[in-house]
Amino acid sequence: MDLQKQTAPASSGDPAPAPEELRASDADRDQTADILRDALAEGRLTAEEHAERVERAYRARTVGELAPLVRDLPGGHQPRPSAPPFTPGRPAPGAIPVEPDDNVVAVFSSAGRKGRWRAGRRIHAYAIFGNVEIDLSEALFEYQQVVIKAVSVFGNVEIDVPENVSLHGSGGGVFGNFEVDTLDSRDPEAPVILVEGWSVMGNIEARGKRGKLVTDILDRVQRKIDRKLDRSLHRHLGH
Repeated sequence: MDLQKQTAPASSGDPAPAPEELRASDADRDQTADILRDALAEGRLTAEEHAERVERAYRARTVGELAPLVRDLPGGHQPRPSAPPFTPGRPAPGAIPVEPDDNVVAVFSSAGRKGRWRAGRRIHAYAIFGNVEIDLSEALFEYQQVVIKAVSVFGNVEIDVPENVSLHGSGGGVFGNFEVDTLDSRDPEAPVILVEGWSVMGNIEARGKRGKLVTDILDRVQRKIDRKLDRSLHRHLGH
């Protein structure tokens, strides 16, 4: 009997799945959506094509389902390095004025800011037995750093921001709730929103609004689409 001869160990279990069969993560879907958004801005996709592909991207279950959506786009063939997310710090002393650009006050009432509006560098929100809603999801950011000071006394302050900005919080509550969902944008030039405040027998919440991006980016896309429509209209009228 030859003891040096050893039989190959029998394989146990199912074979490893192919790369395209791996389950897609949220980061995979977001990266595909970023490529599609860039393609829309560059005029490589129509608005209808972009909407259809984005919907399919967020419904994809495997990596193989994502690949065909960007196969005919330059971004689909350029591997993106996974750089650590940019972590912004607090604004430098003196960078943000002490006086607010906007005061939102609700005393036994409701007040808010939403839609297309220009966000200043400092916003103060006071909810005294009232409700304040600050929706930045469609706001125009003229400054990169925005500080929101929120005070709630038996009241409620809700803050919504675009999902591609950086969002940080500093504060607390006394028999109340102070909750800020931290966001760190990969873009070092993205707006940075810092929520400071205290809640006394009240509630303060700040979170990213799913599907909402910085309006300035969408405005650039819309302007490109408008220019193309204008050129098409001029050519049509010229004939």
